[in-house]
Amino acid sequence: MRKIFILFVAGLSFTACRNANNSATANSTVSVGNTASAVAPANAAVITFERDIFDFEKITEGESVTHEFKFKNTGKSPLIVSNATATCGCTIPETPKEPILPGKEAVIKVVFNSTGKMGMQDKVVTITSNANPNISTVHLVGEVLAKK
Repeated sequence: MRKIFILFVAGLSFTACRNANNSATANSTVSVGNTASAVAPANAAVITFERDIFDFEKITEGESVTHEFKFKNTGKSPLIVSNATATCGCTIPETPKEPILPGKEAVIKVVFNSTGKMGMQDKVVTITSNANPNISTVHLVGEVLAKK
């Protein structure tokens, strides 16, 4: 039952993020503060994740979780990942430094340190790239249990 709840919450938050991205990219420009960025052209790179949610299930507080989110450039141009940020300092993403050519695969390595964290966790990593759309998200979800 708990796994179903975890997956439901993760799916719901993923859908909400996906809907926010879709409505933002429906316009020809996206405004953030005083800057505006155009939507990538149709022949741009496309980032396609093998899985965009990783459930680490249950860990004890203080343990670290490492996961590599595998993705493929399914677009027509080289993919350049310019940034990856997490929802808090406990989650550290590591992005590829080189462009990913069309049809090639790469990984974004994410390390979550559970020190000071308790209960259900949903750590969101936001990836910025030259892909269409230019912002993608992946999630680390699971439960951190108290030390015995």
